[in-house]
Amino acid sequence: MTTNAHGKRFGSHGRRLARRGELRTGFTLIELLVVVGLVSILTAILVPALGKVRQQARHVIGIGNMRQIVTSVNSFADDNRGRYPPSVATIGYGDNWNWHEPTFLTTYTKRSVTPFRSLSTYLHSYIPDADAMVCPSAPLKHKYLQEAWDAGETWVNPEIPVLTNALLGTYCLYWNYTGSLGEDMGLFRGPKGPARGPREGSLLVTDYIGYDHSRNPDAFGSCERFSHAGIVEGTDISSAFWSHPGDGVPEDLAKLDIQPSAGYVDGHVESFTPVDTVPMRAILRPATGEPYDDDADYSPGIFFLPRAGIR
Repeated sequence: MTTNAHGKRFGSHGRRLARRGELRTGFTLIELLVVVGLVSILTAILVPALGKVRQQARHVIGIGNMRQIVTSVNSFADDNRGRYPPSVATIGYGDNWNWHEPTFLTTYTKRSVTPFRSLSTYLHSYIPDADAMVCPSAPLKHKYLQEAWDAGETWVNPEIPVLTNALLGTYCLYWNYTGSLGEDMGLFRGPKGPARGPREGSLLVTDYIGYDHSRNPDAFGSCERFSHAGIVEGTDISSAFWSHPGDGVPEDLAKLDIQPSAGYVDGHVESFTPVDTVPMRAILRPATGEPYDDDADYSPGIFFLPRAGIR
C-alpha cells in the first residue's frame, strides 16, 4: 500500500497510475468547458423566467396598491356623507385656476379657501404608508414621497424651500376630476362618490400611461415599463417614468407591451390594454372645457383612460 503527499493511501492500481503520472486530482479542460456551457444554458433559460416572475410580482403589488386606494376613498366617502375628497390636480387660485395632470399628490396652492392642497390631508389616516401611492414598476419613487405625504399641507421641498412645492406621483387619480375627451365625446367627469351621478364615470385610479408630456414630447410615457424603454428622469417635484418614442397613433398604442391596471368605484381592480383606451387632455379653461394646446410649453399631454371607466 502506498501513501501520497497528503497521507491518502491507494492500492497497486493507484501505484501504477502514480508512477505513470496518471492519477487524476481535478477536471480536464474539456470537462470544465462542458460545465461552463451547461451553466450558460441554464442562465439563459432562468434569467428571463426570473424577470417575468419579478414583473408579475410588481404587477400584483400594484393591484394591491390600487385596491388600497379604492378602499380608502370609499371609506372616506362613508365617513363624509357619501362624497370623495376633492381633486388636488389643479393649479392656480380663485377664478384664475385650471385643471392639470391627474398625478398630483400635492398641488402648489389651494384652489380656494376650502379644499386642501394635499391629498394626504384627506387620506393619510386611511393610507399611512406612502408606498401605496406609487406604482412599483416605476423607475424610482420620489425621495421625499413619504416626507411629503406625512407633512400634508405643510410640505415644503427642502431642496427648493423658497416655494411651497407640489408633488406629482405615478398613478392617475380621477375622483372629482374633469378632463376633455374631445369634441365628439365631451367631458370626462370623475365620480363624486360611490353612488355616482348619471354623467359621471366609474374610474378612480389608473397606472399612468400618456403621450406627449412636456417632459417627454413625441413619446409615450408610463409608470409601467415598455420594451426597450428609456427613463424620463424625475424632477424636484415629479417622479421618473418610462418612455418610448412614437407618433401617438392607435397603431403605436397596439405595440406597447404593457399591462396597466385601473380601480373602480365598486371596489374591483382590473388590467386593461392600451388599445382599449380613450385619450383625455387636461382642461386649461374650466368654464369652456377647452384643453391645453398640444404645443404649449407646460402641456401635460394626453392621458389614456380605460374605456370601461368613462361612463
